[in-house]
Amino acid sequence: MKAQAVTDYIYCIYADVRTTDLFEGIWPIPNGVSLNSYVVKGQKTAVIDLFRDWTGAARQMEDALASVGMTFSNADYLILNHLEPDHTGWLREFREKNPKAEIIATAKGIELVKSFYKIDTGLRVVKDGDTLDLGGRFLVFYETPNIHWPETMVTWEPESGTLFSCDAFGSFGALNGRVFDDEFSPAEHGYFEAESLRYYSNIVSSFSVFVERAVQKLSGLDIRCTAPSHGMVWRKNPKTIVERYLRYAGYARGSGEKEIAVIWGSMYGNTKAGVDAVIKGIEAEGVPCSCRRVPDENVSYVLSDAYKSCALVLAMPTYEYAMFPPMAYVLDIFRRKHITGKKVLRIGSLGWVGGAKKDYEAVLAGLKWESLESVEWAGYPGPGDLSLLEQRGRELAQAVKNG
Repeated sequence: MKAQAVTDYIYCIYADVRTTDLFEGIWPIPNGVSLNSYVVKGQKTAVIDLFRDWTGAARQMEDALASVGMTFSNADYLILNHLEPDHTGWLREFREKNPKAEIIATAKGIELVKSFYKIDTGLRVVKDGDTLDLGGRFLVFYETPNIHWPETMVTWEPESGTLFSCDAFGSFGALNGRVFDDEFSPAEHGYFEAESLRYYSNIVSSFSVFVERAVQKLSGLDIRCTAPSHGMVWRKNPKTIVERYLRYAGYARGSGEKEIAVIWGSMYGNTKAGVDAVIKGIEAEGVPCSCRRVPDENVSYVLSDAYKSCALVLAMPTYEYAMFPPMAYVLDIFRRKHITGKKVLRIGSLGWVGGAKKDYEAVLAGLKWESLESVEWAGYPGPGDLSLLEQRGRELAQAVKNG
């Protein structure tokens, strides 16, 4: 693995992680994820953000540094924009290799260096607008709290116009030997766009208001390169990923795309028959829809579809007088990730006595959903049920078109 030159004095060093491990212990990464760090050279040298030694990441990073004649022991400064362990898990090893380097973070970041890693010397707190002189080149720090931890900041290099944004503007997906946005095909960009949405909905969506504040705060900067710590480095179209994140942040207020996410679970096919009828009604109105079955498909992908769409169909049978448990889990994730402001239709086979409806309605209060009247039926839906379900699908689709 070789370092990739952003300029003649800025380098991206990165590791591609390919693993069956779940990101944050929750989210699948079947096509991997990159861990990006950066080196900025003046008369002194700064490393920006670290990594955890995940599937050999440390060796990949050390090899990349060696390709530009460096080791971690050469660094004068280590800048930590964000203290989550995927960016700091190797901090103790770094300190052992380089006890002289000054570690720089926000005040809350330095608190986490002390509490997480038991390091309490060689630390510097920076605040909004502070600068670091590398000898002929300067780095500027801007606090961007709650993207997505409270200590986060970004680092700005004004000469090149490079914004080192850590988790802001990141994406799932390994880079496979390329780093820059102009090195990927249109099809690959389509893949990374889907993975940036999944990353955002899974990791950042709860903090969308802070994304909007940060983008506004940084709007005066002449950004010519956006350099996050996951995903591609944007040197040709640096504003594309920023604008994409702003659009994603808007979804948190319910301003999703005019499409419907159908999320369903079924024990014996009775609820599935109702889903088919609803989809028939949606398609008759010409509204796009996605379809995910739980628990067969991971909640990561369910969440991505639901976050993007302005309307949902939630189809679940009653299970032991309550909601189908996999759907209850999905709704808990929706609550945690603030999936609010949606138009929603709930349907399902009610078993022998029902109960899912009451259980479902108990979780709705904080979600601020606009709900169509639920449809339930006993056993397999009869002709009248199927007709009503198709009509409800039409009504939801019409609400999407007119909304």
